Amino acid sequence: MTTDTTSTRSVVLKNRAPGRGRVDTGLPLRKKPWTSERIAPYLMVLPVILILVVFRLYPLLLGVNYSFTGDKELNGQFIGFDNYLTLLGDQRFQAAARNVLVVLLFVPIQVFVAGILATFVFLRIPGHRFYRSVYFLPVVLSPIIIGAIFNILLAANGPLNAAIGAVGLPGVDWLGLPGTALPSVLVVHIWATFGMAFTIFLAGFATLDAELLDAAKIDGANLRQQIVHVIIPSLSQTIQFVFVTTTIGMLTGLFGLLYTMTAGGPGAASYLPEFLIWKLNGEARPALASAASVFLLLIVLVIGLIQIRVLRRATKEV
Repeated sequence: MTTDTTSTRSVVLKNRAPGRGRVDTGLPLRKKPWTSERIAPYLMVLPVILILVVFRLYPLLLGVNYSFTGDKELNGQFIGFDNYLTLLGDQRFQAAARNVLVVLLFVPIQVFVAGILATFVFLRIPGHRFYRSVYFLPVVLSPIIIGAIFNILLAANGPLNAAIGAVGLPGVDWLGLPGTALPSVLVVHIWATFGMAFTIFLAGFATLDAELLDAAKIDGANLRQQIVHVIIPSLSQTIQFVFVTTTIGMLTGLFGLLYTMTAGGPGAASYLPEFLIWKLNGEARPALASAASVFLLLIVLVIGLIQIRVLRRATKEV
């Protein structure tokens, strides 16, 4: 009796599928029937998928196809990569491509500002409830209104230059000089939109293990050590998400401020791809604008993938 039991057990263990708790009997698995419980999740996401396909994917494919056709007298005719070659030789496109690098330099600033302020609120500094609401307030304002306000503040004879002049420093034409126009717009954009990243960080803090943070405090860790060794590793996925969404927002969400504050000027000093797309459409060159849109899509995809890869490696090393 004992021998039979032992041999049966050995056969079962031998036939057990690796890494699973199921016994491999060699017989084909029976598929579960399509019951209402299995179909329900697919039916719930089907409307969203259809909306994305009709209003996102289909127009995207049309735009890519249209970028290979001509404008004006060549409207609708296939011209291959001529539009892309034309863009590469366009000074405005070259300026927009250079300005993308400037935008990328400001992305960590916005992430840092939102992250450090969210950390202070999470640690319940005095007045944290007031700051929680105030930080998000600029997000609900229209970019046109924000641009109009800062046009007044940053004007050559505006309040900022008056304050600078009061301490004996020369004023700066913030929106009229090639070296300061785009950085000024980006600083305003950070002020206007960091509240969204701030809110995402607060949501990430809600998942933080409070016991781990308490243990670090008991061990004598100061604020910097708590942030570096506990908070940042615990919020690694949140940081990755904020970096990618902030980059996309800066590359695709600056049109309102650019249009209101600089109109792409002086010259093409503050051009970005989305502003160039609008200008090309206004010049009755929609096919060329489609090619610029494809370039913008590729830029966002490449930068996003690089950021995710770098951030994953960095958070693992912390």
